[in-house]
Amino acid sequence: MTSLDKEMNTKFKDDKHRFVSNLVYTSGWLKNKLNNTLKPFKISSQQFNILRILRGDGDWLAMNMVKERMIEKSPNATRLADKLIVKKLIERERSESDRRVVFVKITATGLELLKKIDEQVNDVFDNFSEGITTKEAKKFSAILDRMRG
Repeated sequence: MTSLDKEMNTKFKDDKHRFVSNLVYTSGWLKNKLNNTLKPFKISSQQFNILRILRGDGDWLAMNMVKERMIEKSPNATRLADKLIVKKLIERERSESDRRVVFVKITATGLELLKKIDEQVNDVFDNFSEGITTKEAKKFSAILDRMRG
């Protein structure tokens, strides 16, 4: 892959601006790779994220909690969940005590789909990160965590 300066044919104010621009650019590049990997399974990256959140929790989870845990915060998470319900990948249940609260849970079908997807997504992530060491990955993660403050 070429440098960002050549890729975007631009000069940056300084190395910090180059870094942030490169971060945004690379994030979009990786998201496109992930979307292409998910396309045959007919789910979006946000729907994939919801499924993984629910698999990780393993039980009924309030939809508001799902929204909070999403990588890309989405105001239309309920619509995304509705599509997963239609595909029988998750199920929904309203709270008995507060009808405004909606709980969702991944189904066995959703778990099976994630098993099929996992290997391909892991390959994308492995290929993406093969040029860096574990030490570098830890350092980059620490820097990103610090940036989000």
